[in-house]
Amino acid sequence: MANIIIGIHGLGNKPSKKILKRWWKLAMKEGLKTNGYSTKLPKFELVYWADLLHENPQRLFVKDPENPSFLRERYRKASKNFVAENHNIRKKVVDFVSQQMDRIFLNKDLSLNYASLSDVIIKKYFKDLDIYYKDDCTQDNQSLCKIKDIIKDRLAYLLEKHKEDNILLLSHSMGSIIAFDVISFKASQVPISTFITIGSPLGMPIVISKIAAERKDDVPEKSILQTPPSIQKHWFNFSDILDKVAFKYKLADDFSPNKYGVSPTDFLVINDYEVNNYRNPHKSYGYLRTPEFSMVLNDFIQTNSISFSKKVMNIIMNLFSKK
Repeated sequence: MANIIIGIHGLGNKPSKKILKRWWKLAMKEGLKTNGYSTKLPKFELVYWADLLHENPQRLFVKDPENPSFLRERYRKASKNFVAENHNIRKKVVDFVSQQMDRIFLNKDLSLNYASLSDVIIKKYFKDLDIYYKDDCTQDNQSLCKIKDIIKDRLAYLLEKHKEDNILLLSHSMGSIIAFDVISFKASQVPISTFITIGSPLGMPIVISKIAAERKDDVPEKSILQTPPSIQKHWFNFSDILDKVAFKYKLADDFSPNKYGVSPTDFLVINDYEVNNYRNPHKSYGYLRTPEFSMVLNDFIQTNSISFSKKVMNIIMNLFSKK
């Protein structure tokens, strides 16, 4: 049984799968090294789905910012001059507004108030998510309606392929919604050792209502959201207080423990990603090198490696004892 990290990216157009996969690995390796860990990154697979919604990937050598293939935010090592700011006041505001959002937008059965307003916001600012949640399928939009299933199939295939391994499922942004759906319904039989969400919108009322609506079909008696049953050890959620996509960052408030006692453990982190003096606190590369993420990643690698070593030693000892 080997360790494996299976990642799934988030919203928007991306560089090619080969480049994005390499940059995620570099960010994780940078974090491990910077934070004093000598562990080696295990096998890493990336579920890539940007090609389903964007005809041309972002390219390294496109110089025109107006070109859809222009790559504005490539992987960069963390700046040594980065200065973390104090956002205690913002945190208090975010915590207060988050509580009010649930009260205003969610009914007791987790159905959504003001659904039309939420739909308008998603269509305007989160086009990929709008397509993913598209239910009104017609003859004209059949190809878009099938995208959701194709994306989920790509992740389900990799999970099934590695079901005998120790899986760390790593999801960014909208990828966390896709991952949650897959391990809750489509590949719920595949054990997940550790589930990690970074920059996740899973706590937003519109997302909670969508999950609840789907779950009621399978488990009618459930009136609250539960951690997917396939997560056996940990669910870690990482958010930057400035990340607007992960605005409602306390997922522990929205997901109850599963049968293994697993529920979200929330970390507020500082995403230090900057490019051309512009900071993007939602960028995956910044999340993947934070001290908190590196600690969890190192623990996953070390714990499962030790466990595997012990199994090997037990086998050897048993062989000797039989002689």
